[in-house]
Amino acid sequence: MRTTRAARLLAAGTAVTALALLSACGGGEPERPRETPVSKAPVQPRVRQPRLDVLPGMPPVEDPADLYAADRPNRLSPVVADFPSRVYVPNTNSNTVTVIDPATYRVVETIPVGRQPQHVVPSWDLKTLWVNNDLGNTLTPIDPRTGRAGPPVDVHDPYNLYFTPDGKYAVVMASMDRRLVFRDAHTMKVVKSVPVTCYGVNHADFSIDGRYFIVSCEFSGEILKVDTARMEVLRQERLPLRGAMPQDVKVSPDGKLFYIADMMADGVWILDGDKFTRPRFLATGKGAHGLYISRDSREMYISNRGEGTVSVFDFARDRLTKKWRLPGGGSPDMGGVSADGKVLWLSGRYNAEVYAIDTRTGAQLARIKVGSGPHGLAVYPQPGRYSLGHTGIFR
Repeated sequence: MRTTRAARLLAAGTAVTALALLSACGGGEPERPRETPVSKAPVQPRVRQPRLDVLPGMPPVEDPADLYAADRPNRLSPVVADFPSRVYVPNTNSNTVTVIDPATYRVVETIPVGRQPQHVVPSWDLKTLWVNNDLGNTLTPIDPRTGRAGPPVDVHDPYNLYFTPDGKYAVVMASMDRRLVFRDAHTMKVVKSVPVTCYGVNHADFSIDGRYFIVSCEFSGEILKVDTARMEVLRQERLPLRGAMPQDVKVSPDGKLFYIADMMADGVWILDGDKFTRPRFLATGKGAHGLYISRDSREMYISNRGEGTVSVFDFARDRLTKKWRLPGGGSPDMGGVSADGKVLWLSGRYNAEVYAIDTRTGAQLARIKVGSGPHGLAVYPQPGRYSLGHTGIFR
C-alpha cells in the first residue's frame, strides 16, 4: 500500500523459446547380474501427470502438482547464471534504489531513479529489472549483469508491474488511473487499456494454466478475475469485511487456491480462483501484507507489517505453524527468498531498513539501513524459467 496514495484517491473521488532446456545423457546401461523371480522387486506403475491445457505460448507446466517446481534452490536459468547476487531496494521517499550484497549484508551502491519508486520487477525473459517510478510516470531499466540503470521509459502510473505467462505483455497496475494496461513486454507500448470500477488495483497472480489472474483492489476492498488472452475482467467481488484492504496475492502450489493478504483484516483470504466463490479467512497478524513461497513449495511466509512479525503457513496442513518476531519490532513489507532458500529478505517500510531472516529458525540475520520508505525489494537472481513480475514470481 502507498502511504501517499489515499489523499490522491479521495481528491479524485520474447517469449524466449530457450526457457525449456532439456538435457539427456547417452550411452547404454552396463550389464547387470540376472535376478531370480524371488529377488526381483515388483515394477511400480508409472504415474502420468495430466498435461495442462495452458495459455497458448506459455511454457509447459513442469509439474501440475506443483507450479513452483522450477523454483528449487539454486536452480538458476542459464540466462541469469552469471548475474551477481544482489538485493535491490526501491526507496519511495528517497527516489533511489539501494543495492545490497547479500553475502556481506552491506550496501554496495545507491542508484538514483524516478519519483516514488514502488517495486523492482524482473522481466519475463529475466534479462531486465524494471523500477516502477509511480509518481514519476516512468520505468527505469536496470541491467542485473552490470547493475547499471538505463534511460527511463515513459509509462503512466506504474504502481506495480506483471507479465503474462506467454511473455507477450506487461500488465501495468495503474492504480490511480483505475486501469489494467497491457503493454508490449519489451517496448512497453500500449496494446490495450482496460478500465476497472474498483479502486487501487495493486497485486496479482496467475492461475496454473495462465488463462486468468486474480487482482487485489486495495482501496475498495475488492478482487477481480481477469481473462489473460481476452484482456477482460470476468468477475468482480467485494471481500466480506467492511474496510478490507487486500494486498499481495499468491496461488497455491497445486494451483487450486489463491491467498490474498489483507492489512486491515489482519490476515489472509483463501479463494477458489476457478469458482470465484466467497473466500474463507485466516488470521495471521496485524497488517498482513506480503506473501512468499519457500523453495520446497511446502510453506508460505506472510509478513505482518503492523506488528513486526512473519507468520509461516503450511500448505499440506492448511494451517499456521510458526510466528517469527523481529527483535525490537519493525515494519516487514515486501521482498523475496534467496536463491538457496535460506534467507527471507523484507523491506522495513516505515523504518528505513531491510531485514534478512533465517528461514529455518526465524532468527534475524541482519538489519540494514537504506533510504526512506523502502518498499517492493527484489532478490535477484532467483531460480525459475520465467518471471510473472512483481518482486519476483517465478515459474
